[in-house]
Amino acid sequence: MTCGMLAAATQKHILLVDRDVAAVEPLRQKLEEAGFVVGAISDGYAALSALQERTPHLLVIDWNMPGFGALEAIELVRSGRLRQPVRLIILSARSEEHDVVEGLNLGADDYIAKPFSVREVVARICAVLRAHRVATLDTPLRPRAAEYRLLEFLMAHPGRTFSRTQLLAHVWADDNDIDPRTVDVNVQRLRRILATPGVDGCIQTVRGFGYRFVNSSAAKN
Repeated sequence: MTCGMLAAATQKHILLVDRDVAAVEPLRQKLEEAGFVVGAISDGYAALSALQERTPHLLVIDWNMPGFGALEAIELVRSGRLRQPVRLIILSARSEEHDVVEGLNLGADDYIAKPFSVREVVARICAVLRAHRVATLDTPLRPRAAEYRLLEFLMAHPGRTFSRTQLLAHVWADDNDIDPRTVDVNVQRLRRILATPGVDGCIQTVRGFGYRFVNSSAAKN
């Protein structure tokens, strides 16, 4: 276990929800070895009760759970009705581009297609659970892991324009299967986050090429 995994795992509770218990058992074992507290549930309604009784830091749920699946979970998590904020990752046998984009657009922090590599999923879980805090104009923001990495990279190169391919290489370097449209999805979500303090104009589209970050004063000009 790396130091990064140790930091992410400290006192973190993960709930795995999948009808195929055998499929997620190796993942559960590996997460526990990494120091996480892990629960595994194969029934959607039981998962709903578990979420309400003890809110986990991360919910990993199969897209097609009957009764209470990924769509219902996203709605519940994003409604603010749970005791604490929850990160959410979708597991799914549906791996087409439009399925991944739809899952991310709906509000999932990540989308992992089955069959998956246990080591890769553990790494992606650690990335989602790392605490990233952003504040602007005294307004705390809550970007997801990929959104934070994208914002951090663009801010490190103010005024420089990057294509989707370049951003994929720098921000999603560990995932060769990510679709270029993932960049657009995360830019859109970042802009919605930054719209609250009124600095959504800091991420600009350079038509025909890509995106760039400019400071707030330059964005207004």
